[in-house]
Amino acid sequence: MAGSPSPLTTHVLNTAAGVPGSNMTIKLYQQDSVTKVWQLINTGTTNDDGRCPGLITKQQFIPGEYKMHFETARYWAGMGESSFYPYVEIAFTITDADQKYHVPLLVSRFSYSTYRGS
Repeated sequence: MAGSPSPLTTHVLNTAAGVPGSNMTIKLYQQDSVTKVWQLINTGTTNDDGRCPGLITKQQFIPGEYKMHFETARYWAGMGESSFYPYVEIAFTITDADQKYHVPLLVSRFSYSTYRGS
């Protein structure tokens, strides 16, 4: 993806500790519009800043239903903690693939929140 920024970005923040959620596995899926089956597009891991660049290229990014799957239990277990949520899935609809979409995850062991950023 060099030279072309991803039209879809994410950022994980560990709100319990006030730090980026680094080393969390994220899977990006797109739903087939006919079969309604989720197709895996890409898997990545958040960096030291809690970001996971390059999940999708501009060419792959088309209108439709998408979801991000965040492996929260593994993230917390890596810090010797348990979590109420084994994973978090954020599903969203893209209607205009020419826009930039930012889908952050704010997470603690017992809660999470998200919003559409820019």
